Amino acid sequence: MAIKKILITGGAGFIGSALIRYILSNTGHIVKNIDKLTYAGNLESLKPISESPNYFFEQIDICDAKSINRVFKKFQPDILLHLAAESHVDNSINDPGDFIQTNIIGTFTLLQQSLSYWRGLSGDKKHDFRFHHVSTDEVYGDLNKNEALFTEKNSYKPSSPYSASKASSDHLVRAWYRTYGLPILITNCSNNYGPYQFPEKLIPVVILNAIQGKSIPIYGDGQQVRDWLFVDDHACALFESALLGRAGETYNIGGHNEIKNIDVVHGICKILDELLPSKINNIKNYKELITFVDDRAGHDIRYAIDSSKIKKELGWVPIETFETGLRKTVKWYLENQIWCENTKIKSSNFKSMGE
Repeated sequence: MAIKKILITGGAGFIGSALIRYILSNTGHIVKNIDKLTYAGNLESLKPISESPNYFFEQIDICDAKSINRVFKKFQPDILLHLAAESHVDNSINDPGDFIQTNIIGTFTLLQQSLSYWRGLSGDKKHDFRFHHVSTDEVYGDLNKNEALFTEKNSYKPSSPYSASKASSDHLVRAWYRTYGLPILITNCSNNYGPYQFPEKLIPVVILNAIQGKSIPIYGDGQQVRDWLFVDDHACALFESALLGRAGETYNIGGHNEIKNIDVVHGICKILDELLPSKINNIKNYKELITFVDDRAGHDIRYAIDSSKIKKELGWVPIETFETGLRKTVKWYLENQIWCENTKIKSSNFKSMGE
């Protein structure tokens, strides 16, 4: 396969950094990473590949049309993988403005610059160009206990400002395909977890709070169900989709792991009990630190992804089970406390536990 020049937005984030590590560790393709480096962007997550001759980074806001235009002209990408987004549901409820700006206006800016760039291409380079928009299963709303899995044909029913902003960006991407012919594809993924996840999401919050002897907060009764996808499996799926996916198509990416939040927490506590037995006074096991707190406003009940289309068309299936992936994740956080410290997030701030 010919060497591709891949432009990635949000490559210092959790999923973006996993994707870049995957590409540079397994292929000869060239990657340019543009990231605004907001609080969740962390170049420490890219240290394993930062010295690669095929890796380039520039700090850019995706809403900055002039800078985006300059990058397109200079780098001449074959593929744009758009991951830059504000993604934390709790933050979107408290302050939705940044989500509207980045997720909607930022995507619009990228679409406009991509369209201008694509129109100037010719031959195979124009035919093969892809604008790959990375989205979420949360755009579909939620499911009742016995409802069928989300498919690519589900209607959109977003519940939070975050998911509404992502749904809006999905609609913009499809419109640029239908109206202007820009060759796009969209992937909607389930809940990601794994190494290097910013310590505001459920799994790292539980791990870090537990080992520090802090309470482990769980929204409501903890019965919310999520489909958990190991981030390295997701990175592989994104790469395969970008290279092989059909223009105009949507692919759902799931981990085949429907698990209640409370069971996720219990699983982490069990692994910690084995790997790092508690030395906290009056605590025999980490489950005793669990505390139930008021539920999040508009908290979705259940997400579950049908990934049969991407399996059938592209041959992708996840490698990790939840058990193997969770154990790898817990071990990574135990072995990488310096990375956690370098995020400049003090332990007292590990309060948010959005999935």
